[in-house]
Amino acid sequence: MSLFFAVATIGVLTVMGLLVDGGGALNAGNRATSLAQEAARAAGQQLDPAQAVQGTAITVDPDAAAGAARDYLAAANLQGDVTVNDGGQTLTVTVHDTYTTVFGALVGLATINVTGTADAHLQTQAGG
Repeated sequence: MSLFFAVATIGVLTVMGLLVDGGGALNAGNRATSLAQEAARAAGQQLDPAQAVQGTAITVDPDAAAGAARDYLAAANLQGDVTVNDGGQTLTVTVHDTYTTVFGALVGLATINVTGTADAHLQTQAGG
């Protein structure tokens, strides 16, 4: 009976560990994606004023956009990558974060790396 109890206890603890740490990692990944979306929105508001005022194009200022996204992520104590594509029409923000495990530390897995990515596309309307 005690051998069965020992094996069953190990099995239950393993399942609990997978549920707790797996759910925590999923939650951390969702948070990273959410922060990437918000950082992309902040970056997308950094229009290039010279082109916008002249009416030649509606694009973002790449340096200001990257700075705004990094500032947003820094406020959340995170690091990320920002790229501006399509001539200033598309922004991609990738956030890197880690989840500190509860049960995984018992088997040598202290952290789980998570990544969240979001794109922002500038929408313009013909004729103003």
